[in-house]
Amino acid sequence: MTEIYISTDVETDGPIPGPHSMLSLGAAAYTADKHLLSTFSANLETLEGASPHPKTAAWWATQPEAWAACRCDLESPEAAMRRYVAWIATLPGKPVFVGYPAGFDFLFVYWYLIRFTGDSPFSFSALDIKSYAMAVLKTEFRASTKRNMPKSWFDPLPHTHVAVDDAVEQGALFCNMLRANRRE
Repeated sequence: MTEIYISTDVETDGPIPGPHSMLSLGAAAYTADKHLLSTFSANLETLEGASPHPKTAAWWATQPEAWAACRCDLESPEAAMRRYVAWIATLPGKPVFVGYPAGFDFLFVYWYLIRFTGDSPFSFSALDIKSYAMAVLKTEFRASTKRNMPKSWFDPLPHTHVAVDDAVEQGALFCNMLRANRRE
């Protein structure tokens, strides 16, 4: 079965799920040859009893447009995660979670999936773009930053802190990296 790379980005109001909430979930499903199959977007109501982390709240205060975008058309976390799982099920292949950084985005998505749907279509696995860059560039992890990546890996796509926009941008980056690695 063909792998479908689901580039995923979340916006949150703190560093960990539970005490803090996932505010927005965006995903872009790509084939290995960078064909964008579909996107998913949801803005979530905050968790009962959760509260924003002061540092994250201060950062959001500097991003009024992104904040407004993630606070409109809210849906319950359960409805959003069930819709996300249903969307993944429509894709023509085996889903692979892709994130930048996957350690952060997957933490929230996995926690929300288990809490609100009882399962994860990704199992326990996530592919980290920065780690993949480390391998492709044959460099140390801390040196595998965007500023050290080849310009040819980047498409002219915006990074807006709107989850679906960032998922599309990061998915294209991953597919460009995948293509470059397979050519070598």
